[in-house]
Amino acid sequence: MEMASFTGFLRTLVYIVLFYYFFKFLMRLLAPILIQKTAQKVHQKMEEQMRKQQQAYQNTQYSQQTEQKEMPKEKKKVGEYVDFEEIE
Repeated sequence: MEMASFTGFLRTLVYIVLFYYFFKFLMRLLAPILIQKTAQKVHQKMEEQMRKQQQAYQNTQYSQQTEQKEMPKEKKKVGEYVDFEEIE
């Protein structure tokens, strides 16, 4: 069974600190690139959604215009007729 030593503890502590600073330095270099890539993806998705919505809106307007053209015109209204019964 191994016993924990003070030098092993210090070595582990140094590794943790070195890893922390190395990770921090690496993130300073890579974070702007990662953020830029993410922003580009979000921008592309938004453009794609906007394009789909515009196409759907144009399709609905086109279908409404064709419906209005196809509706028959109202015939000439003659008037309103009411039936009366004579009471004597």
